[in-house]
Amino acid sequence: MNTADTPRWIVRGTPAYRRVTLALFLAGFSTLSLLYCVQPLLPLFATTFGVSPAASSLALSLSTVLLALAILCAGALSETLGRKPLMLVSLFASASLNLATAFAPDWGSLLALRALEGIALGGVPAVAMAYLADEIEPGGLGLAVGVYVGGTAFGGMVGRVGSGLLADYASWHWAVGVVGAFGLLSAGAFALLMPAARRPPAGAGLGLGFHLRAWGRHLGRPGLPWLFAVGFFAMGGFVTSYNYVGFHLAAAPYGLSQAAAGLIFTVYLFGMAGSSGAGGLADRIGRGPVMTGSISLALVGLLLTLAGPLALVIAGIALMTLGYFATHAVASSWVGPLADEARGHAAALYLLAYYLGSSLMGTLGGWFWAWGHWPAVVGFVGAQFAVVLAIAIRLHRA
Repeated sequence: MNTADTPRWIVRGTPAYRRVTLALFLAGFSTLSLLYCVQPLLPLFATTFGVSPAASSLALSLSTVLLALAILCAGALSETLGRKPLMLVSLFASASLNLATAFAPDWGSLLALRALEGIALGGVPAVAMAYLADEIEPGGLGLAVGVYVGGTAFGGMVGRVGSGLLADYASWHWAVGVVGAFGLLSAGAFALLMPAARRPPAGAGLGLGFHLRAWGRHLGRPGLPWLFAVGFFAMGGFVTSYNYVGFHLAAAPYGLSQAAAGLIFTVYLFGMAGSSGAGGLADRIGRGPVMTGSISLALVGLLLTLAGPLALVIAGIALMTLGYFATHAVASSWVGPLADEARGHAAALYLLAYYLGSSLMGTLGGWFWAWGHWPAVVGFVGAQFAVVLAIAIRLHRA
């Protein structure tokens, strides 16, 4: 078919639209399950390899830090190498490295493999957002991004809960290996389902100057820096709450076991529903009202966790999770249209802010826990969500 005869957009409701959304759901699932499958295994790593709890956390933190840096590079590379090829290589490479991690003979080898996996994983998140903004009709973009974010929520839940259960019944080797095998299956399905991008790569030179100019334009474009701030504070608050809610549930008066407290991640299912629902609603009534309502819901859920009964605490975490993922889905779908060009660079900046918020605010939250336990953490997270709410109102009015 001649390029001139090719439809400009993939239209919502068509077979191509369903293939794209399913393929990127699987990509989101694979990325987050591979990244977070080691989180419940950190105590086992400390025992097996004779390292401290702080050192065992490197199995996750090395991957997340290098993922954040790789996202910046991947977003730029996708403008020249193409979206689908880069995502495909990333999915197969990261799943293969996860499988290899299951056979790591010593602690140094395990850390090296997890570091490489973090770099490999960087080829999906920003590129997926840019692909959708380039290819999906504006009226169906919110739902498509919401489905992708739902895949990340599902992957984050399965990676954490599934690997913990597998490690209990078998070993950490089996837990990491099975998640890697599912990653390879997801990559294969992605290869079959995902259409090639209709928009050809920009073909611009790979020189640093080209990429610096693109990033600079996005930082100066009205609205985009505010969305980057949404990613930073929304993710920062969300990760902080999950980092310390386990300590809260393990302490009096609840006294839950580590395994029982870990099941709190199953409320990520609410995140799946919230992200796709908010994306579709944003297509109909606009992103500003939906983001404002979503972060307000997250704030209400957070405050509900201050209630005494365990059922209300869990309900609050579920509402906060639903509101957070809905906020993230709307913000993600807003980046591409505001960027207008070099969308891979814009998506990379959003996700860089997103993961920096996770790392910095999640760590800073530990000081609040040490100072005032859960009420202090709620105050810290609530302040971050309040900033996001103010930004959402500003963007809506603008």
